[in-house]
Amino acid sequence: MNRRATLTSVLTALLAVSLAACTTEPTAAQDDKPAVPAASRTASPEASGAPGGPAGGTALAEAIGQLKIAAEVAGGYDRKAFKHWNTGLDADDGCDTREEVLLAEAVKPPTKGSGCKLSSGEWLSYYDELTITDPGKLDIDHMVPLEEAWSSGAQDWDADRREAYANDVQAERSLVAVSFKTNRGKDRKDPAEWLPPAESAHCTYASDWTGTKLRWNLTADQAEVDTLLRLADGCPDTTVEFTPAS
Repeated sequence: MNRRATLTSVLTALLAVSLAACTTEPTAAQDDKPAVPAASRTASPEASGAPGGPAGGTALAEAIGQLKIAAEVAGGYDRKAFKHWNTGLDADDGCDTREEVLLAEAVKPPTKGSGCKLSSGEWLSYYDELTITDPGKLDIDHMVPLEEAWSSGAQDWDADRREAYANDVQAERSLVAVSFKTNRGKDRKDPAEWLPPAESAHCTYASDWTGTKLRWNLTADQAEVDTLLRLADGCPDTTVEFTPAS
């Protein structure tokens, strides 16, 4: 079972208890910005974990120790430097990256209309343990935000690599569908500045963040690493799986 399926099973069990009475959805009134996008992918067991590491992944604390520590580069960021959303993993399916992610992460598959217009369906926003049934009320979060990536190494990339990063449907956890409110609250912040409001999400989030930075060979500042290591102390069974981006 891949990590997305495992996460879905865990959150489904939690929701059965905590949301039995009613399901809460974020409303568009929380933020009038348009929603953003994501997609599904699973690394092969042979390539998972740190290069040369075990197929089951690398212990979270050990993976954090592989991050290169460096101060962030200030200034120069332009969101337009990261072209998205493109045609995604399948250029012939009529869906862009956002729509491919929504299709991949749906707990209940949405209806797919003309031009890959999605309606109905059901998603679990793991940042806040919300069930969301309107795809228009979901954002696709770049696990490591574009501006954070820029300041951690992407300022030296060419346009093609930035586009590949912004539309990374090859990795299972680079892009995730989450509620408006949590994505907008996170903004460009790293774990030293923001963590998901649901404490149950912290181990997964630390793993996803670390794996994404290692996949793309991005640096981490000291405060970021210190926070990740603190989280790892409470996540003894959490592992990190990643495939270095080509």
